Amino acid sequence: MPTVTVQGEKAFEVDSGKKLVLAIEDAGIDILHRCGGNARCTTCRVQVLSGDPPAMGEAEQQRLARETDLEPNTRLSCQIRVASDLEVRVLNRSHLLGIPPGPRPMD
Repeated sequence: MPTVTVQGEKAFEVDSGKKLVLAIEDAGIDILHRCGGNARCTTCRVQVLSGDPPAMGEAEQQRLARETDLEPNTRLSCQIRVASDLEVRVLNRSHLLGIPPGPRPMD
């Protein structure tokens, strides 16, 4: 099983193929996700610090291309299916923004 490490939080094992946003949320870590996992809003952004996430799909590429001030290696956690060890930084936390995380993304 791959291990996901969320910077400043913890490391945990994840079933291969699970969406990263769901893995993070299921580990009890606060992550914002407003569009239900459809690559529309970018609120579930993570910065990949190490590891080799799968290549971006077209929907993720198109959505991130509209943003101008993203950190290097920024990805949408709703579009990453965990296949190997990853270390990430969660960029948007619902409790810090004072809003609910949003509907649980579909698997």
